[in-house]
Amino acid sequence: MNVWYNFAPMNEAQKYILQDLSLAIVDDHALILEGFKSLMQGCGACNVDTFIRSADLISVLPNKRFDVYVIDIGMPDIDGFELIDAIRSFYADARIIVNTIHEEVWLLRRMLDKGVNAIMFKSTDFMQMVDAITAVMNGEQYFCPGFKKKLANSKLRIEHPSEREIEILKALAGGHTSKEIAAMLFISENTVETHRKRLFTKLGARNMAELMVKAVARGYINASEITGDK
Repeated sequence: MNVWYNFAPMNEAQKYILQDLSLAIVDDHALILEGFKSLMQGCGACNVDTFIRSADLISVLPNKRFDVYVIDIGMPDIDGFELIDAIRSFYADARIIVNTIHEEVWLLRRMLDKGVNAIMFKSTDFMQMVDAITAVMNGEQYFCPGFKKKLANSKLRIEHPSEREIEILKALAGGHTSKEIAAMLFISENTVETHRKRLFTKLGARNMAELMVKAVARGYINASEITGDK
C-alpha cells in the first residue's frame, strides 16, 4: 500500500501554517504514528503529539486544545465516531481530519454526517495531507481524490444551505425563536419552520445542539455567534 511517499514542494503559505501548527494524530499503529510525525516535522511542524489510543487523547482534552486533529476511524478502544463527538464536546469548532483505510459507502456517509473537515484515505500521498491541513486551517473542507471518486460513483451528496437558510441558521444560533425570526426576515413562521427542517436534513442533525456543532464544523457560522437556543 502506498502511504505518503510522494512529495512536492510546499508553498510559502503552507510553510507558514505548519511552523506554528499544533497537531494531534490518533492511530493504533505505532509505525504510522511515528512515520506521520517524522514527515510532519520534516515539513517544519514542531508541535506534533501522537496518541495510540482514543482514550489517551480524550484524557488531555480538558487541558489542551490542538489546531488540527487527524484521527483514524477504526480505533480499538473508542471508535473514531465517538472520538469525534468527544472532541467536539470540548471544542465545538475543532478541525478534524479523518485518515482511514475504510472506503465503504455507509462509513463515508457517516463521516460526512459528522461534519468532519477533511476525509483522507491512507493510500493518499503525504503532500495531499499537507494540502488538507492547509485547507482546514483556512476554513475549507478537503476530500482526497479517492474519496471524491467514491463520492461521484455512489452519488453521495453534500447539500449546502441556501443563503436564506444561512440567515435562519445564524438567527437560531443567536437564540431566536421561529416567531422572532419570521418577524426579523419578514416571512411567515411556517416558512421559517420549513427552512429549519431543511437545515436539520442537510446537516444531518438530530437536535439543535448537533445542528450548531455541525454548522460550526462546516464553516456556516462561527462558534462566537452561538449565544443560546430556544
